[in-house]
Formats: sequence, structure tokens, C-alpha cells
Amino acid sequence: MSGIKKLFSRAEQVDVLDPASEALIKSLEAQKNLGAEHFEPGPTLGTGTFGRVFVAKYKETGAFVAVKKLKKVEVLRLKQVEHVMNEKTILLGLTHPFIVNLWATFQDLGSLYLVMEFVQGGEVFSHLRKLGRFSPEITRVFSAEVCLALEHLHSFDVIYRDLKPENLLLDSRGHIKITDFGFAKVVKDKTWTLCGTPEYLCPEIIQSKGHGFESDWWAFGILLFEFLAGYPPFFDENPFGIYEKILACRIPFPSFFDANAKDIIKKLCQADRTKRLGCVKNGVAGIKKHKFYKGLDWKAVAARTENGPIPIALGGAGDTSQFENYPAVPEEALPATDPFKAIFANW
Repeated sequence: MSGIKKLFSRAEQVDVLDPASEALIKSLEAQKNLGAEHFEPGPTLGTGTFGRVFVAKYKETGAFVAVKKLKKVEVLRLKQVEHVMNEKTILLGLTHPFIVNLWATFQDLGSLYLVMEFVQGGEVFSHLRKLGRFSPEITRVFSAEVCLALEHLHSFDVIYRDLKPENLLLDSRGHIKITDFGFAKVVKDKTWTLCGTPEYLCPEIIQSKGHGFESDWWAFGILLFEFLAGYPPFFDENPFGIYEKILACRIPFPSFFDANAKDIIKKLCQADRTKRLGCVKNGVAGIKKHKFYKGLDWKAVAARTENGPIPIALGGAGDTSQFENYPAVPEEALPATDPFKAIFANW
């Protein structure tokens, strides 16, 4: 059985899907036994430890989608069952302009599949490396879009836990889409799982004190620094060296950072989470009202009234030019049986 995104299943959702997306979902839902044979695979967009993401054409409508394929045996070997199930459940229940849409899921004898919207503009990481660093103007817009996405997630008790430029995509108009929800989790109070990217971990995760949504606002501060500097504030060849620097919490600001940028990052990367910006009395409003965002129209950002600050040049609906080139992947023969059928029965 495949999972299909349900339109408008939550009254609190803030974004109405466009007609093309609605039509795609209805067509996917009409496929009683959705499978790999309904898609024409194209180039690989990215690879991971236990799978890859590739662009594909949905044969029924001709729409281009991104398909995430995860090998069951690797998901089990790396003990990622809970994470992939969380990703599916959370994304199928969410609709937001700055979060990648998951349209449907299905499986075969060897792999799990997530059918997502094809976000054509490539990784923010690639654009950041190309430019060296982002201007304050670009940083303001991109980070504001990330902020609105995190605010939405937190309103549903979802913490993201893997914020970094590699997990941010740009759509065809240059707007942010957060992707890769493998570490996302519904948490009412705290969780104690150690996960995330070393440079972005907050002190309470490193110290195993338990963490909640406050960890996302620390990571948001690290992201702001990396956008403006071109590199994260705490780095070392050894992860333990990174952790020592994070716990010391001395941020080495470059000379070109202005006072407002320094102030908001210091307040976000506050070791005491009870004093961390985004977590104190005013919540997210404190971030939005900070002088770093002076003059920014948050309502216009949410409505995406203008194109994003980096122009995206594309040659058509299936253009993958904004992504790295990966060698072609030969089709693998399916196993004769599925020994993990019971584990993924609800996929």
C-alpha cells in the first residue's frame, strides 16, 4: 500500500497547493498500486548513505517529480527505520511554501520510495560555494524563509534537527525549500537522541541534557553565520574539537560582520537555552523584530510576492542543470523475496 498526501487534511496549514500539484496528487491517488513502473527515471540529483534521489517523469501526467529511493537492507543495517518512518509521516502531514512537498510513498521488494516535488534550483550549499558568501540582503531573505518554515514546524511540535545549507533547496523562482526530514521528530517536551551535523549541534545535544525546539534556533544562528561568512563558526578536523569549541561558545566573527549580524547570532547561539532568541518570552517574534531584519516585510516574504534574491536559469520543467552530475546508476534486479515486509508494512 502506498501513502498519498491528503489535500487540506489539516485546517491550520498555511499554503494552498497550486492546481498542477492538486492534479498530480489526484492522479497518484487514482493509481491503486503505485509502483516504480509508473515513473520514467532520469538523472540522479543526490546520493546518501542508504539511497539516492533522482528526477523522474510520472508517466500518467508527464509531471516531473523527485524520487527518493532507500534500500531496505541499508535502512535496517544503519538502524534508520524510525527516522525514515518519521520523515514519511511528518511530510505527508505538512504543507508549507518553504518545505518540500512529499506527494506519495510506495515500496517494492528491495526499496522504499518517496515521491516528492522536484525543486529545480539546486542546493543552497552549491550557490553559497559559488558566491563564496551571501550578502546581508540575500541572507535576510533566505533566513527569513527558513525562520517561517521552522515556526510552522514547531507549531506542530516538530523539531527539524538537521538545518544546514545542504538541506536547503531553491525552487525555480529562487525561494527556499527545506528538505531531508530524516532527523525530524514530533516532540512534546524533550528528546535525547544524538543526531545532526557536528558543526550545527547545540550544547545541550552534545552534553546529552535532552533537547527540544530550542536546538533548531541554535542551528538557525549557525546557519546565519555560514550564510554571511561562507563557513560555519565552529569547525575542526576532529568532531571532538568542534564540540569543544561549541561548548566554549566563543564565536570568531570576521571583521566584515556588522553589529546587528553579530548581535542576532550571539543571541541565537546562546548556550543557556532559556535565554536563547526564539525561546524567550516573545518567541519567534523576537527574531522577526530584531534589527538585523529591519525593513523586511515578513508578510511579503511569506506570500512570495517577489522572486528570490538569486536568479535561477532553467531550460524547462525537467532541467537538472542546477544539480551536480552523477554517473548513471544501472537498474538492480529485485530480490526474490522481502524479508523486511513486516517491518515496513505501514509504508
